[in-house]
Amino acid sequence: MKRNHIAALALFSLGVFTSVNAQVNDQTTPLHLMKPNYPTPYVIPQKEDIKAVLDRIYGFLDKNTASKIINADTKVEVTNYKKGNENIMFEPGAFRLTSYEWGVTYAGMTLAAKATGEKYFSDYNSKRMQLIADIAENYQEKNIKDEAMLKTLHPEALDFAGALCAAFIKAKKEGLKANVDPLVKNYIDFISNKQFRLKDGTLARNRPLDNSIWLDDMFMSVPALAQMGAYTGDVKYFDDAVKQVNQFSARMFNEQKGIYMHGWVESMKDHPEFHWGRANGWAVMAMVELLEVLPKNHPGYPQVLAQLQKHIKGLVQYQDGTGFWHQLLDRNDTYLETSATAIYTYSIARAINRGYVDKMTYGPAVLLGWNAVATKVNDKGQVEGTCVGTGMGFDPAFYYYRPVNAFAAHGYGPVLLAGAEVILLLKDHQFQINDSAIQVKIEGKDNKSK
Repeated sequence: MKRNHIAALALFSLGVFTSVNAQVNDQTTPLHLMKPNYPTPYVIPQKEDIKAVLDRIYGFLDKNTASKIINADTKVEVTNYKKGNENIMFEPGAFRLTSYEWGVTYAGMTLAAKATGEKYFSDYNSKRMQLIADIAENYQEKNIKDEAMLKTLHPEALDFAGALCAAFIKAKKEGLKANVDPLVKNYIDFISNKQFRLKDGTLARNRPLDNSIWLDDMFMSVPALAQMGAYTGDVKYFDDAVKQVNQFSARMFNEQKGIYMHGWVESMKDHPEFHWGRANGWAVMAMVELLEVLPKNHPGYPQVLAQLQKHIKGLVQYQDGTGFWHQLLDRNDTYLETSATAIYTYSIARAINRGYVDKMTYGPAVLLGWNAVATKVNDKGQVEGTCVGTGMGFDPAFYYYRPVNAFAAHGYGPVLLAGAEVILLLKDHQFQINDSAIQVKIEGKDNKSK
C-alpha cells in the first residue's frame, strides 16, 4: 500500500513538473521578446512599400483632378488657348486646382518625384500648372467661369495665395517650364502689401472677429515669403517671414505644453486655448520650410530654429500609441486625425534630415507616424480620416465633432510629403529593432541587446 502511494506521488510530481515546463514563463521563454498586439504595424517601413502608397495616391488624384480646360457652355475641350474669347473652366474633378490644399499637394508631388525618381509625379504638376498659367495669360476675367480660378487671380485671403506661391516656386526650381512668374508676383504682392495686418505687422483677419490671428496663416504666408526670398535674393521677404514666426509664437505658443493654440483674438482679455492638430501642423511645417532657405547668417535663424525645436519636442509628447495624433492634441478623447499626423511625420522627418533635431530622439516617432498614416490610404488611393475644412472655434464641441471625409483635400498633400520625406530619411539613416523597439542603428556598431 505504501509502495503504491509513493508511486502515485512520483507520477503526480512528474506531471506537475512537466506542466510547469510546458508553461510559457520567465524560465522557459524570453517574455520580453513576446510580440505585442500593436494596433498599428510596428515595423521599419520599407522604401518600396512607401512608394506603393504614394503611387496609389497619385493614381487616384490623376484620375480625379482636372487636366483639361473646357468650354463652359458646350463642355468641349479647349485646345487653342490663344483665342481667349470663349467662356472656359476646368473640366469637372473631385478637387480644386487652385486651392491652398492643392498648393500642398503640388509640393508633395514635387518632393515625391525627387524622393522616388519617378517623373510622373512632377508631370502631374506640370500639366496642371500649365493650365493655370494658360488661363491667367490668355483669358479675361469675364470669360473665366471657374470661381476658384478667379480667386487665385484676385486673392481674398492668404488661403488663395501662400501655398500656391510656395509650390510654384519649388516646381520652378525643379524644372517647371510653365510661366508662373506673373502668378507668383501676384501672390506675393497680396501677402506683402494687401493682406490685413495688426499694427505690429502680424498677418491677421477680420473674421470670425476683428483682429483675429489664425495659426493656419503661418503656413499660408511664411513658406511663400521664404521661397520668394530665395527666388529673388531680396532679404525683405526673409525678414517678414521671421517676424511672422516670432510674433505668432509670442501670442499663441504655450511654453508649458510646447504646442500652439489655434486662434487668438485681440479684443479678448483671456484667450481660449484649443490646440487643434492640423493648425499645429501648419505651424511646424512653416518653420521647417523657412529654415530650408533662410540664410544661416540671418539674425532670425537661431530664433526660428529654437522655436521649431521646442515645438517638435512638445508635439512628440502628445503622439498616441497608435502613431496618430488627436484632433485636439491634448485631449485624448478626440478622434485620431490623419492630416495632422502626416504633417508632423513630414516635418519631423525633414527636421531630422536637415539636422535641426536629433535622429535618435525623434526618428522612431516619425516611423511610427508613417506606419499609422499608411493604414489610412485605402486600395483606391483615397486618404481616409482627414478632418474637413475648419474655421476658428471657442468651445470644445466645435473641434470634437468636425466631420472626416476621404474627399477632404487637406489629407493628400501631407501624405505625399510624409511618404517622400520618410523615403529620404531611410536612404540616409538606418534603423533596427533593438530589444523589440525601433531605434536608430549606429553605423559600425552592433548596439542590439544581447
